[in-house]
Amino acid sequence: MTKPAVLVLGATGRIGQLLQLCPPEGMALRLQRRRAPQAQGATADTWADSWHVLDPLAEPAALSRAARGATTILCLAGPVPGRGSEPMQAHVALALAAVRAAAAAQARVLLASSAAVYGAQGGLLAETATLRPANAYGAAKAEMETRAAALAAELGVAVTMLRIGNIAGFDAILGGWRPGFALDRLADGRSPRRSYIGPRSLARVLAALLAAPDLPPVLNLAQPGPVEMAALLRAAGHPFAWQQAAAGAIAEVALDCRLLAAYLPFALETADPAQMVAEWGDLAPHFTEESRR
Repeated sequence: MTKPAVLVLGATGRIGQLLQLCPPEGMALRLQRRRAPQAQGATADTWADSWHVLDPLAEPAALSRAARGATTILCLAGPVPGRGSEPMQAHVALALAAVRAAAAAQARVLLASSAAVYGAQGGLLAETATLRPANAYGAAKAEMETRAAALAAELGVAVTMLRIGNIAGFDAILGGWRPGFALDRLADGRSPRRSYIGPRSLARVLAALLAAPDLPPVLNLAQPGPVEMAALLRAAGHPFAWQQAAAGAIAEVALDCRLLAAYLPFALETADPAQMVAEWGDLAPHFTEESRR
């Protein structure tokens, strides 16, 4: 029996690499990148025949060919703040390209969005919360969601926005730690708190969502319960200094993950700093230096 095919746009990024290390069972991944792969090693050899080298924006016909026969397009493509010079607006263009390719292939789309679309709002944030992004990245993701949803409705494509929280090891705290690292201290004496998910847990959730036949238009994606950044570093045994948080620093972003739980065939554990550190420690050596910056 032929496995359902999933086209992963932006497969050289951190989540894309994660899926290569922890692939969803029963699915065939098609991996997109803009330049021919040069990496060596077991992982590269495993996926050597799965790569589609193309620019999704400059080569729409090639993108359509890569999507042909796929059941889902998982769009992870887009610039990361602080890495490279590509404008944040590229998130919008890449999402629209994914929707158009899905329309031609009669596939659905899962778009990687971000908790940054909520901005500095307090309380437990459900998918129905008003979007109030506080930075350029969040604003680009919010516009991406709006425009992709409009185009999808016009073309008859099923689209789900995945508002992903912080990913342990892919973040600026655990993943960005270096000797001499300083952490913001808020007015209450604590460090910022965020909704997090461990990398292996993320791979497991993505596999379940790719296998689910029907998904809602928007899903928060994190483990239940916000994590204090200081607790994450302490669990990892990473020393840090304190620095006064800047005015307007966001104290907490807590995602309501009850809707996500309804689409998973397993119970997602409450966020635990020690467990997330263990998940990252197991996988970190497999990531390229480029993707960890």
